[in-house]
Amino acid sequence: MKKPSTTPYLIHSVSELHRLLNIPKPEHPLVSVINLNDTHCFPQDVMKSFCYNFYSICIKKDFKGKMKYGQSYYDFDDGVMTFFSPGQVISTVTADDQVCEGWWLVFHADFVRNYPLARNIRNYGYFSYAVHEALHMSEKEETLVTGIMQNIAKEYRSVIDGFSQDVIVSHIDLLLTYCNRFYNRQFITRKSANTDLLIRLETLLADYFDRGKVQELGLPTVQYISEELSISPNYLSDLLRLHTGQSTQQHIHNKLIEKAQEILTTTSLSVSEIAYQLGFEYPQSFSKLFKSKVNVSPLEFRHSFN
Repeated sequence: MKKPSTTPYLIHSVSELHRLLNIPKPEHPLVSVINLNDTHCFPQDVMKSFCYNFYSICIKKDFKGKMKYGQSYYDFDDGVMTFFSPGQVISTVTADDQVCEGWWLVFHADFVRNYPLARNIRNYGYFSYAVHEALHMSEKEETLVTGIMQNIAKEYRSVIDGFSQDVIVSHIDLLLTYCNRFYNRQFITRKSANTDLLIRLETLLADYFDRGKVQELGLPTVQYISEELSISPNYLSDLLRLHTGQSTQQHIHNKLIEKAQEILTTTSLSVSEIAYQLGFEYPQSFSKLFKSKVNVSPLEFRHSFN
């Protein structure tokens, strides 16, 4: 008996998305604004695992199903937004009587190709956040976002002229800027959970260096740290920058330098031995990093301390 395919179903185009949702063809081949009240769920074989070949921004209300992205499920509530980049794999399980309200904006990368947004969109980390990192909005924020979505929909459905694309792209740009603000607000309002995360980060790094994992596995990577904390690299970096002004990589280096200073002042190991112990293949790389952080070489630090 042939096993069912585990390959995600790729939804190639905006037109194909409309066909799967059983709604009329889009007004434009590269962009669409969809009222979720008018949609039907994907066929069951598609819903198991799928991905888009375009950007997807959706504000959902009263969603009774589950949507898996990465290794977790979105915790849906009123006014929850999801952001997907092309190629990200999603799976969905919905209730039989599923009714969902909200707005759904989809656009192909080519639609914004000749605009600054094509470059700036890469700076919005929420397009690669893990599942439980969905954007939860207040009532005012939800009203504002819904208004922008509706303005895009009005322009989208009006007579297309030489300014239509400029207007729609400017609205998308405004929408993403507001969402960036709301995500930063979410970091602040969830301060308790984020503080716990920062403590876990410090504990993880201390354990990594104290238990000699660095000799076995090499220097910890941002990817390794984020996986151990069960969050995405972008979310972790955005959180750290907001609370500490430093990236995840800078935190790793800081913990590394702390460990190096400890070894320099409590042992007689040579700089080369310390470098190898801390996972560096070349002692020169260790010395260069140490001096960039401490403003003196490892040997100068040892001598000054003594």
